[in-house]
Amino acid sequence: MLKIGLTGGIGTGKSTVANIFKVLGIPVFDADSVAKQLMNENTELQEALKLEFGNEVYNDGLLDKKYLSNIVFDNTFKLEKLNSIVHPMAIQAGMDWAAKQTAPYIIKEAALMFEAGSAFDLDYVIGVVAPKHLRIHRVMKRDNISKEAVEARMKNQIDDNIKMKLCDFILVNDEQQFLITQVLAFNNQLLNTIK
Repeated sequence: MLKIGLTGGIGTGKSTVANIFKVLGIPVFDADSVAKQLMNENTELQEALKLEFGNEVYNDGLLDKKYLSNIVFDNTFKLEKLNSIVHPMAIQAGMDWAAKQTAPYIIKEAALMFEAGSAFDLDYVIGVVAPKHLRIHRVMKRDNISKEAVEARMKNQIDDNIKMKLCDFILVNDEQQFLITQVLAFNNQLLNTIK
C-alpha cells in the first residue's frame, strides 16, 4: 500500500481534492481535523496546552480556538511551541490509522506536512496550488475573516514556491483547469504503477 501526502497553502483547495479522492474510494486521513479532535479529547494533550497557554485555552472543556489563535498567530515562538505539542500526537494518529487501511493507496491530508515533519513516511506528496488572490478570497468567505487575517495565516506557512518544489506531483486549482480531471489522471497513473 502506498502512502500519499496531500498538502498546500491555506485556501488552495486541499479539502476539495481530498473529497474527490474519497468519492473514488480512497481512504483519506485529515491531519488538521484529527489534531483539532485530539486537542478536544486527549486529556494528556489538554494538560500540555493548559500548562503552556493557560487554563483559558479551554472554555467549558472545549478548545477556545479564538483565544489560542490570538496567542500564536502573531508569535512565531508560541506557534512553534503549539506545533511541537500537537504535531507528534497527530502524526502518530496518522500512522496508527494508516496501519489499519487495506486500499491500494491512502491519502494523508495536512496543511503543514513539511513544517511538521510528517512527510518522512510517505511515498509521494501531492501539492495543491492556486493563485494568491483566489486563496485569500476563498478563506475570507469560508472563515468570515479579513484579508489581513488571511495574509497573517499565510505568513506562518512555507512559501508555496518552496513547498511545491518539495512535492512530487502538482494539482492546479485555479478555477480554469478541471480539478477532477487532474485527480482522475493521478489516480489512474498511480493505480497503473501499483499493478
